[in-house]
Amino acid sequence: MADRQLEHLITGLDIIARKGFTDFNVTAVVYDSRDSVEGCLFFALPGIHVDGHRFIDQAIDAGAAGVVHSDELDDYRPGITYIRVADTRASLSPVSAAYWGNPSKELTVIGVTGTDGKSTTVSLIRQLLGFCGVSAGSISTVEFTVGEHTGSNIFRQSTPEAPQIHGLLRAMLDAGQTHAVVEATSHGLSPKTSRLADVDFDAAVFTNVTSEHLEFHGNLETYRLDKSRLFSAVAESKNRDAFGVINADDPNAELFIEAAGEKPVFTYSLKYREADIFASDLKTGPAGTNFSLHTPMGRADASISLPGLYNVENVLAALCTVSELEDEDPLVLAPRLPELRGVKGRMEPVEGDMSFHVLVDYAHSPGSFIKLLPFLKSLAEGRLILVFGSAGERDKGKRPEQGAIAADFADIIYLADEDPRGEDSMDILKDIAAGVKGFETGESLFLIPDRRMAIESAFKSARAGDLVAVLGKGHEGSIIYADGPMDWDEARVCREVLRELGYEA
Repeated sequence: MADRQLEHLITGLDIIARKGFTDFNVTAVVYDSRDSVEGCLFFALPGIHVDGHRFIDQAIDAGAAGVVHSDELDDYRPGITYIRVADTRASLSPVSAAYWGNPSKELTVIGVTGTDGKSTTVSLIRQLLGFCGVSAGSISTVEFTVGEHTGSNIFRQSTPEAPQIHGLLRAMLDAGQTHAVVEATSHGLSPKTSRLADVDFDAAVFTNVTSEHLEFHGNLETYRLDKSRLFSAVAESKNRDAFGVINADDPNAELFIEAAGEKPVFTYSLKYREADIFASDLKTGPAGTNFSLHTPMGRADASISLPGLYNVENVLAALCTVSELEDEDPLVLAPRLPELRGVKGRMEPVEGDMSFHVLVDYAHSPGSFIKLLPFLKSLAEGRLILVFGSAGERDKGKRPEQGAIAADFADIIYLADEDPRGEDSMDILKDIAAGVKGFETGESLFLIPDRRMAIESAFKSARAGDLVAVLGKGHEGSIIYADGPMDWDEARVCREVLRELGYEA
């Protein structure tokens, strides 16, 4: 186990000033004063809405023995150790890794980045490794898998903060696992958060890039650059067998290939036969997709129980990754592909005795809409009815884009709260509606902030053969308002509303 003496945990930090003793063992590394325990080290992190420096006293009152801060403080309590650094977030990462004994150095860690498909690809890689007899844990937007236990991601962050990341990796090692598959978001890779800065990655997987999270990154170029940091990490890896896997169909592919430096990069594609793994003759329906799988070793018929061409891309990414990790011919794994399962909130059907169909999906970006909506339109025997919104205090530019894409495929659109946070709900919905052309408000376009009421209205308007797709929340367990989160389970709410309308859901 790691040496948790404070003096050793802070080795390597660029320390501006220190007060107090550092020869004591730290019991926990925390950044939320409410998580403070006796003997812990509290990091005062700057935030968008709240500055952690305001909560130093609360952390100490709860037992914190040490404080890492970046601002000069008005008061220094006797008996407490204070470490001042230039950037507390950047310092949190190496201290967290050291506290947990640098578990990523003992695991084979696979990172998955991209705008869409990350959580599904993480799950598929973990499942395929299992088919090869490899015990792998995983961390994604949707769930954590450690040992035999899979549970929901409770942090409302696709990539948790550094203490949780390294704690989960240590738990995987303790459970006897040898591999970890980690969803590496642009937020987590960004130097603004440094959540993944001290994770040693052995493989990097890239799915795609579309406009997303620009309110955080500032522009698309920075967003792309932050995602490519995963491949830069692989380029710098001391593991000579480290490699990258890239979607050759994405126009940004070359940026990620270059970021991998001298490390080998393998490609997958639905378009280019020159790719290392290629799929052709795709036939998709509600129950799944059949296709021809092409590899350097030959060709095989393949099928997956996951609908949509984008899921074929996700499977190809996973196949390419696992075949390289395990030196296994992808054609050998092809017969196991029908056993692969999706994740909660991703193309999740809501069953019932109604004459129309209901699907729940996490799609919430223009890129995911472009991929998903044509497929949903092809599935609908009747009309396609959409329920969705857009997040508050996030990239406003994507809102009219979502509306415009939805208008190209939907017959009826219900706009509803997603996570309005501190923004006015109706202002968000009006931003989306600005992109919806050719729809009459009150007839084919409805702005209903109350999401449950919007879902109910959509179900009431549905006729036999229609498909109602409820998008944007997927697996998430809450809707965030200005006064805090409200519990929410999209699929469960859909079932409840159906029962209230007299259907057996």
